[in-house]
Amino acid sequence: MGKNIQLKASDGHQFDAYVAEPAGKPRGLVIVAPEIFGVNSHIRSVADGFAADGYLTIAPAFFDRVQTKYEAGYTQPDIGAGVEIMKKISFDDALLDVKAALEHGKHAGKVGIVGYCWGGVIAWLAAGRVDGLACSVPYYGGAIPSFLKETPKCPVMFQFGETDHSITLEQAKVVAAAYPKETSYYYPADHGFNCDQRGSYHAASAKLARERTIEMFRKQIG
Repeated sequence: MGKNIQLKASDGHQFDAYVAEPAGKPRGLVIVAPEIFGVNSHIRSVADGFAADGYLTIAPAFFDRVQTKYEAGYTQPDIGAGVEIMKKISFDDALLDVKAALEHGKHAGKVGIVGYCWGGVIAWLAAGRVDGLACSVPYYGGAIPSFLKETPKCPVMFQFGETDHSITLEQAKVVAAAYPKETSYYYPADHGFNCDQRGSYHAASAKLARERTIEMFRKQIG
């Protein structure tokens, strides 16, 4: 089990972050960029999982810039509410929060970021705009096709669902073609396939994607 702490971004914004610590000496730091549902029980369990794999893990509460203590489930009203909050937060501001998390935890060693849905877009942008990252693993970020002029500074592993409507298979392949030096994987699954609290959860795809994510972390972080 982790704990909540407060961090401060370079613009003075203070926000919550969920921190999960490994049992022994950290292998490095993993930043978890959440979906539009806040740092909810699923994201906390994801962070706990990476901590169990040996990484100091931090999940910043990006939504604190609009509404503090926000966490939601996965109903249509939850999705609508999350989208409205998301619209009020710029990616530049979210990246300031990523940088604050990195500064807080970089004593643990090399740093990787993984993000899901909206957080996947943040993870992708962080690869090119945040110094000090060793790798980035964006899962099914719907807006990634809008950012194909980015220049990643670290290795990137894209995780896509073949039946995703937020970022279609056709769009995912455009992303992969734009960045042939990066790694792209496709799974027989829908948007949100990693989340075991969603109807779109696909256990086999989630398991394989996570194994590949850990493999990336082991190679690039330690």
